[in-house]
Amino acid sequence: MRNTALIALITGASRGIGAATARLAAGQGYAVCVNYREDRAAAGALVADIERTGGRAIAVAADVSSEPDVVRLFETVDRELGPIAALVNNAGIVDRQARVDQMDAIRLNRMFATNVTGCFLCAREAVRRMSTRHAERIRRLRRVEGRHRHDDDRAVEGGRRRRDSRQRRASRTD
Repeated sequence: MRNTALIALITGASRGIGAATARLAAGQGYAVCVNYREDRAAAGALVADIERTGGRAIAVAADVSSEPDVVRLFETVDRELGPIAALVNNAGIVDRQARVDQMDAIRLNRMFATNVTGCFLCAREAVRRMSTRHAERIRRLRRVEGRHRHDDDRAVEGGRRRRDSRQRRASRTD
């Protein structure tokens, strides 16, 4: 049975900022898709918590760095909840702290696949389903670390700024 509420899909929502965002969205009347990659128990507990307070939620496992997973995630939301009105791109990974001269391509590719490509894949699927003139929101959350940033992190930060700029331009197209 479909809920007639607005639908929000939140990636990386099983814990932390994503879980808090899911609770907030549910509290504001959104039916919520709690996306997670591995922690099924935490996602299930969050869904149960939202439903206990009168909200509607589903949990869907999907790795946002995988295009087939992203397509399946959005198809599941379409089928089980209805058309989305809001996307929060919260999923992201931060690898261990390392100096630039210690980084290898495997590490960088893993981070960019989730943090950059994953955001664009989710934004693409959201835009395909939302009217760009009437859509509520497409947001990407930046994680704030509780530690000092090293100067060597600037290479990764430059990539984030370029991704943010491209995503803002892409979401403005009509």
